[in-house]
Amino acid sequence: VDAFQAWCGPCKTVVDLFRKIRNEVGSDLLHFAVAEVDSIDALEKYRGKCEPVFLFYAGGELVAVVRGANAPLLWKTILEQL
Repeated sequence: VDAFQAWCGPCKTVVDLFRKIRNEVGSDLLHFAVAEVDSIDALEKYRGKCEPVFLFYAGGELVAVVRGANAPLLWKTILEQL
């Protein structure tokens, strides 16, 4: 889940990275979602910072978090979680 804020520039640039990763890994194994933290109370703790936060869930549980638009770290985390 890409937890983002609409006013955050770095948050907007990650969408293309998601598409690339999903195309290379395959859509059957990997599902992406985006959530605007300003409108979801459960994500309130991620508000106020100009950085995207990526929340990785497996079996309904939060298993990893990546802060910032760090493409190599995102790749590594996705592959580890798959």
